[in-house]
Amino acid sequence: MNQDELKRAVAAAARDYVAEHLPGGAIIGVGTGSTANCFIDELASLRGRIGGAVASSEATRARLEGHGIRVLPLNDVAEMPIYVDGADEITPGLAMIKGGGGALTREKIVAAVARTFVCVCDESKLVERLGRFPLPVEVIPMASAHVTRQLARLGGQPRLREGFVTDNGNLILDVAGLDIPDPAELEGRINQIVGVVTNGLFARRGADLLLLAGAGGVRAVTP
Repeated sequence: MNQDELKRAVAAAARDYVAEHLPGGAIIGVGTGSTANCFIDELASLRGRIGGAVASSEATRARLEGHGIRVLPLNDVAEMPIYVDGADEITPGLAMIKGGGGALTREKIVAAVARTFVCVCDESKLVERLGRFPLPVEVIPMASAHVTRQLARLGGQPRLREGFVTDNGNLILDVAGLDIPDPAELEGRINQIVGVVTNGLFARRGADLLLLAGAGGVRAVTP
């Protein structure tokens, strides 16, 4: 299977997981990106069974609404059993780098509310150690130069994502060259830099379940 076929296969597996585990009328959280888009297309077949969705980006909101799925503000949701999203890299322990699509802050917020975070990926995203994919860091615009200097002191090579503004009105620095032996420690350290909104390490709140698509089909991985 090519990568598009793998994305569609894992999206269908996530739909089946939701159909089995999401209580009727419950709210589901939905991530951002190409694999999440495939999941949204699959989720349309369940729209009569779910109470609605919380979107992690404006692009996701538009796609959900295009399928007739009601989108609710997170502040109106008291409970969210499941959040489904992809990753740019993920380890066997289910720590991730996310934010290639620039929605990392809202993704991290929605994931924090959900009881179960289901990550959907193909095998190319599974790595033993995070860091090959540049780490996205969302920053307040006036702090971008300061944060760039601080990230360089951590050994990274930050580069401003040109022509991109997040849904929150902020900028993204993509940081290459980081050595990440302890993702949770680095996640906390970067978040302490003044001017950082958040970074794309999802380690302190990693995934609870990985649905991983490969040539042999989709398999479930737990930490």
